[in-house]
Amino acid sequence: MSPSNCLVTGATGYVGGRLVPQLLAQGHRVRVLARHPERLRDLPWANDVEVLAGDAGDPAAVRAALAGMDVAYYLLHSIQEGPGLEETEHRIAQTFADAAEQSDLRRIVYLGGLAPAIPENEMSAHMRSRVDVGQVLSASGIPTAEFRAAVIIGSGSASFEMLRYLTERLPAMITPRWVRQQTQPIAIRDVLRYLVSAVALPAHVSRVFEIGGPEVLTYQQMMQRYAAVAGLRPRIILPINLLTPGLSSHWVNVVTPVPRAIARPLVQSLRHPSVCHEHAVARWIPDPPEGLLPFDDAVRLALTRIRDAQVKTRWSGASLPGAPSDPLPSDPEWSGGSMYEDVRDVTTTATPQQVWRAVERIGGEHGYYAADLLWQVRGLLDRLIGGVGLRRGRRDPDVLAVGEAVDFWRVEERLPPRLLRLRAEMRNPGLAWLEFTITPTTTGTHLRQRAVFLPRGLAGQAYWWLVSPFHAFVFPGMAKGIVEQAEAAAPASDTMAA
Repeated sequence: MSPSNCLVTGATGYVGGRLVPQLLAQGHRVRVLARHPERLRDLPWANDVEVLAGDAGDPAAVRAALAGMDVAYYLLHSIQEGPGLEETEHRIAQTFADAAEQSDLRRIVYLGGLAPAIPENEMSAHMRSRVDVGQVLSASGIPTAEFRAAVIIGSGSASFEMLRYLTERLPAMITPRWVRQQTQPIAIRDVLRYLVSAVALPAHVSRVFEIGGPEVLTYQQMMQRYAAVAGLRPRIILPINLLTPGLSSHWVNVVTPVPRAIARPLVQSLRHPSVCHEHAVARWIPDPPEGLLPFDDAVRLALTRIRDAQVKTRWSGASLPGAPSDPLPSDPEWSGGSMYEDVRDVTTTATPQQVWRAVERIGGEHGYYAADLLWQVRGLLDRLIGGVGLRRGRRDPDVLAVGEAVDFWRVEERLPPRLLRLRAEMRNPGLAWLEFTITPTTTGTHLRQRAVFLPRGLAGQAYWWLVSPFHAFVFPGMAKGIVEQAEAAAPASDTMAA
């Protein structure tokens, strides 16, 4: 396979973030179009690719991104539903197709969903949109390889985490009837192999490829097989016919880290059989000698990645529609309105590197160093009103990267060992940040912990004064807990993970 110039869209997403290093490993030159290029900065391959800042809905940005490219990967489809989803997805795909038609591009590669064999008007909006995007891209006249997959099994995928948490947290459950529908799960390893191999497809190949693993299973069978691989007892599963997809998504939202906005389209995709009707892809991309990865092996590999903290990308890495993306105003006398702060200053004999290690471990399974019950209550309230809550967790227990999710926060800035800033993505009437600044002193380290809130309207003002009393229990203990953790740390190497 000769090296090609490849454009990857959606590189901050679950699949795109794994595809880029695979393409680089094959010797291809990679360009990335990103709306938030700063979120790529901490990734190990960031310096090996060309990064263009731009929105895929901007024709000029897309034309610039496609200039000089041979192959373009379209990985922009949102997993979440909302008002205008189909219209928005169609418009962005049409913008991309129009720009591709005017370029020298020789191939488009698109990863869609394995659509059930039912009329389109009976499909969910999410699945209809996926099918429509593929049709729009194919109509561009550029040879298009559209891969359609059902449940993707891999560490960090939303489908896998839904399966994982339902099985681990519920030894017995009453389930909706969709758990009896057949699907054909596929390992992320095999999905990536198809995507990378598509670079070398002959020019005349322009079609849909249905891709799936070697087994057809019901969701109930997948839960039992997962339990066996994970060393759990067989689950007691009692299917009933009363739970609608809407109620099911609420159930998933309560039990798993996957919020309802993402759970609903995942559940709807399981309402009908999602099974491959052909394996024509093997004509151009043969199966590996050892065959496609079986379900049990895919689960075992994913659990190993999680246990060893080697999850490369995660579903939560993608931005939530409607989530704030405004940077923290840098002007202390911000003129945009009220700004409320809670500032805590503490000193410690620990080194800046030791303090940084404690700060960077915040959230997820490590918690918040103080008042964890109050944080849990805040997370539960967020879930009840449709937010992500605390269960989103974090990709790595010890090291963060710009753009990653930490519970209901997102890393906005990370400058080790000096600054960590988290931007809130919980539901509240305003914008909020949590910032840690570390400064060396002659005797150790000074830590400034700063919570900032920019209220929106009267509701925002009321919200701040309502939660302010709880800050006295949360924030002093957090700062104290961080320095205590730093001081208790062994005098390990000060080498930081950049």
